[in-house]
Amino acid sequence: MASAGVAASLGVGTPSLGLPVIELDGVRKVYGNGQLEVEALKGITLSIAQGEYVAIMGPSGSGKSTLMHILGCLDVPTAGSYHLAGEDVSTMDEIDLAEARNRRIGFVFQQFNLLPSMTALRNVELPLSYAAMSRDKRRLLAQEALDRVGLGDRMNHKPGEMSGGQQQRVAVARALASNPALLLADEPTGNLDSTATDDVLALFHELHQQGRTVVLITHEADVAARAARVIRIRDGLVASDEVAAEVAR
Repeated sequence: MASAGVAASLGVGTPSLGLPVIELDGVRKVYGNGQLEVEALKGITLSIAQGEYVAIMGPSGSGKSTLMHILGCLDVPTAGSYHLAGEDVSTMDEIDLAEARNRRIGFVFQQFNLLPSMTALRNVELPLSYAAMSRDKRRLLAQEALDRVGLGDRMNHKPGEMSGGQQQRVAVARALASNPALLLADEPTGNLDSTATDDVLALFHELHQQGRTVVLITHEADVAARAARVIRIRDGLVASDEVAAEVAR
């Protein structure tokens, strides 16, 4: 297994890595009980440092989706521990998990989940309304996030007036606006053509180069190849964990 330290030594374009953002130790997830028990995760141990760009791959039924739900604080392990940015989230209740998600994680999904009646600016600003901050500050953070993803000139456009790639960039801006510890992207290119896919993956690479921690869930090998580290999940376990010798761009 290649560690985060190996990534730096191989010179794969990874910025200086910081403390772990993700630490899983012996994480198991069991659904059901008795004869109907299904062990989706069988003891996952891994660490992802601040500033890493990691792709997590796995076939259907591998436990990849279950792992994503745990990483995203959408579920908790049956056993083992999960620390997110130093905070133990593995035993939290629903209320505390929701609060941790809002503070620590920016989500990007295959479905852009943008409100069609709102402009890009309002779509990015909306999640910030749940935080205790002024309207002016929310607007400023949303504008800065859209500028960061190259859509400063499209702030007042609605989703229907944008391409798929631009809509996904708005979704990335929405995820970045709260300055989360982790950017977690679940099949973010699944609804995009090849040109838009290249555009969005170039954006993830740029964010990684700026020191952002990016974890990308995908079943596509060519998408995973753009990350600096690829973790493959099979049968509820880590089958391989490799640092790219040369990252595709």
